[in-house]
Amino acid sequence: MRRSFLLCLECLLIFIAGNTYAQDMHFSQYYANPIYLNPAFAGNAVCPRLVMNYRNQWPSLPGQYVSYSASYDQHIDFLAGGVGLMFNADNAGQGTLNTTTISGMYSYKMAVSRYVSINLALQASYFQNKLDWSKLTFNDMLSPKDGFVYNTNEKQPQNLVVGSPDFSAGLLVYGESFYAGLAVHHMTQPNEAFLGTGKLPIEYTINAGGIIDLVQHGKRRRIEDPTFSPNILIMNQLNAQEINYGVYFNRYPLVSGLWFRQSFQNPDAFITLLGFQTMFFKMGYSYDVTVSRLSAVSGGAHEISMGFQFECKPKKKKMRAINCPVF
Repeated sequence: MRRSFLLCLECLLIFIAGNTYAQDMHFSQYYANPIYLNPAFAGNAVCPRLVMNYRNQWPSLPGQYVSYSASYDQHIDFLAGGVGLMFNADNAGQGTLNTTTISGMYSYKMAVSRYVSINLALQASYFQNKLDWSKLTFNDMLSPKDGFVYNTNEKQPQNLVVGSPDFSAGLLVYGESFYAGLAVHHMTQPNEAFLGTGKLPIEYTINAGGIIDLVQHGKRRRIEDPTFSPNILIMNQLNAQEINYGVYFNRYPLVSGLWFRQSFQNPDAFITLLGFQTMFFKMGYSYDVTVSRLSAVSGGAHEISMGFQFECKPKKKKMRAINCPVF
C-alpha cells in the first residue's frame, strides 16, 4: 500500500502538469556534460569531443528518475567559433513521462586580451514530452481492501505527446586559470502541458571556478600536472534553487572530487567522484549521498560519464582551449 500510494501521488503530479511546472534534469558531474551546462562551452576543447552521460536518481524509490545525454562539439575555424549537437532523454516514473530533446548550438569566440577570452552562444532545441496514460493511477481506482482495482473516471487528454521549439543562450569568460559563465535556458518559455497551459520556466545558471597548480609548470598547463580546482554552480528555475560548491583534485591519471549541494533553505546531498583520464579518454563515477529527509529511503543517485577527445587536423593558427575541470 505504501508503494502504491507513492506511485499514485507521483503520477497525479505528472497528470496535472497543466497547473504545475517542471524543472530540468541535472547532472552532478556538470563539467562532464559541458554544453548541457552552458552552450558557450561548445568547441571549448577545440578538437572534436564526444560525451555520454547516465544518471539514476533515487533508485530505491518507486518511479525513480533516469536521465541520459549524448553530445558532440568542436571548434570550426571558418565559423570563428564552436558548434555542438546534443541529445537528452529523461525517464520519470518508470516510463510514465518521457522527455526527449535534441539541440544544436553555436558559440562565437573572441579574444579580449592575450590572457582573457569570451564565448557568446545561442542554442536552438526541440523537445517532446510523451505520457503513458496506462501507467497512471488515481484515487477513484483505489479499494481500501484490494488496492487499485477500479476504472478511473478521469478524462484522458486528447494529446499524449506534446512538443515545442526552445531557445537558450550562454556567456563564458575564461583565462589560463579561471572561468565564469552565465546561461539562460528556455528563454521563450514553451508550453509543455498535456492539459491547458504549462510554460516551461526560464532557468538561470551561473558557474565559476579556478585551477590552482600544485607544482610549477611551463608556459602551458599539461594534463599530467597535479591541480586543485575549487568551483561553484548556482541554478534557479522558478521557485527551485540549487547551489553546488566543492573541489576537484587531479593527479594524473586519476581525478577525484567532493561537493555539497543544497537549496537556499535546505541541504540536499554530498557528491563524491572518482574518475580516470588519458589524453583521449575519460570516465567518471559519482554518487550522491542524500542528506535531506529522503536520505533513509532514496538510495541517493548514481552517475556515470564517458568522454572521447579526438585529435585535430593540422591548424594554421593555435586556438586557446578553456582550462576547466574535465569531470
